[in-house]
Amino acid sequence: MLTLYDCATAPSPRRARILLAEKGVAHATVAVDLRAGDQLGEAYRAINPQCTVPALRLDDGQVLGDNAAIAAWLEAQFPDPPLLGTTPLAKAEIASWNWRAEFEGLLAVAEALRNSAPALKERALTGPVGYPQIPELAARGLARVQQFFELLNARLAGRETLAADGFSIADITAVVAVDFARAVRLKPGEAHPHLLRWRAAMAQRPSMAL
Repeated sequence: MLTLYDCATAPSPRRARILLAEKGVAHATVAVDLRAGDQLGEAYRAINPQCTVPALRLDDGQVLGDNAAIAAWLEAQFPDPPLLGTTPLAKAEIASWNWRAEFEGLLAVAEALRNSAPALKERALTGPVGYPQIPELAARGLARVQQFFELLNARLAGRETLAADGFSIADITAVVAVDFARAVRLKPGEAHPHLLRWRAAMAQRPSMAL
């Protein structure tokens, strides 16, 4: 059986949990306590040298160490329902919006949080190398998150999903990014009616409770 190395409080493994649920793929779960620094210990380094979660161990023992690899493998191995697109144009559009949700959304929140939280003073970036915080990047991250909300609200005007003609991995990444923004005390408001409508619709999917 597949094994997901997970952390219930972190946004990145949540993306993998939602994807697995949407695909209906059974798997075992191993909790990795990020607050305790388990990801930096020798035991987990032997599993994923990137020292990040999620990681997915396949039945043959190989380990996929990031969301990009996990998504690509799951889509190829379990193509129904398709979440990365079925036509060349849909694949391109979904890839583009998934990248934007990750770079302009998730990474913007991470920039704000990891450069300001006292507990992350020497851990401004994930991974095996410790980096000091840069307070100016925290301020920039907050501004980027607010712009991300504006981007999503404009994109979702008259649309039910973020990309192509249906629910996709782009919606998964965007939901996780919007929810993660609460960690820096930001959330969509009255100025984002289309974004709020979309997020309420996404909440009806059982996978989003994970």
